[in-house]
Amino acid sequence: MGGMQRVSLQLVKTLSAREDVELTTIGQETSWDYIELKTMRFLVDLYTRLPVLAARLKPDVLLFSSMVTAALAPVIRERVDVPMVTINHGHDVTMNMAPYQWYLPKVFRNLDGVISVSSATREACILRGMHADKGTALPNGFEADALTLSLPKSQAVQMLGEAAGKNLEGRPILLTTGRLVLRKGHEWFINEVLPRVKSPVEYVIIGDGPEMQSVVEATLNSTCRERIHLLGRQSDELLQAAYVAADLFVMPNIRVAGDMEGFGIVMLEANVAGTPVVASDLEGIRDVVRNGHNGYRIAPGEAGLFSEKIDDLLDGNLAELSESARNYVGSTFTWEQVSQRYLDYLKSVVVNYRLHQHNTW
Repeated sequence: MGGMQRVSLQLVKTLSAREDVELTTIGQETSWDYIELKTMRFLVDLYTRLPVLAARLKPDVLLFSSMVTAALAPVIRERVDVPMVTINHGHDVTMNMAPYQWYLPKVFRNLDGVISVSSATREACILRGMHADKGTALPNGFEADALTLSLPKSQAVQMLGEAAGKNLEGRPILLTTGRLVLRKGHEWFINEVLPRVKSPVEYVIIGDGPEMQSVVEATLNSTCRERIHLLGRQSDELLQAAYVAADLFVMPNIRVAGDMEGFGIVMLEANVAGTPVVASDLEGIRDVVRNGHNGYRIAPGEAGLFSEKIDDLLDGNLAELSESARNYVGSTFTWEQVSQRYLDYLKSVVVNYRLHQHNTW
């Protein structure tokens, strides 16, 4: 399950638990195999079902979980007398497909509200035809019970070491998680940053994706290859252990045309475990990492600055920054806090929609 799907499910769970919200969900649980075909079938089904459900249930608002499902807005607008709002996450806005980009302005025109997960994602929407007043930027969140750590660091290091096939005890651990896609900068980090890091770090990468072969080749050609551990896709249990075991979480993103980092939920997951972040200062990352509070942002492509910051933090009082990271995300990004901001925005959209209806009579 990707980050976009995970945060959508967590938002649904949080809203469903509220007594002041009545929620009906339509979703699709499936594997990634033939996902394009499955998505098209799901959209065709929604095209038929949504207007019928909207007429029967008479909801206050219809909320799409991404621009993919929001693509239905223009073709059902005349059959749905309900305000329609979407959440978008970055790549679902910048997807580098000419027909999709041609269609996006029409989608924005037929929506009544747009929630972008970061300021950068909102700007990407404006560049593609969304009126600035129609959209807002609201962050992703995480489940508050994740703040209760049940795994001691020593045990987490042991678990991660067993998965990596190496004793990691007493070694500084750098961690990257998520899909291996070009914008994440894994290859750049291995080639340009890691050789410059003076500390005897072990670099652990968890996840898979289309760039796996390139990352494998970069690892094999690296002078640091004995300290790079590609673990592929792992269980949630091992992933949580990795967050606890790591000393620093690194997110060395690079700029890629037609793609962007909409938010970066993995950084919150690391912070919750007490692991500060060193990340590239671009796109949605800017809305997550606050310098000196839960990590540091580094100018994109500056390998020397990136490696220096890693060494400085490992040589300094990392425990203080670790505690600060947990406190910062705990006071800013829990779903209980974020969901209220979602509801406030949705209520404002409903009010504006009804006011517009009244004024058209």
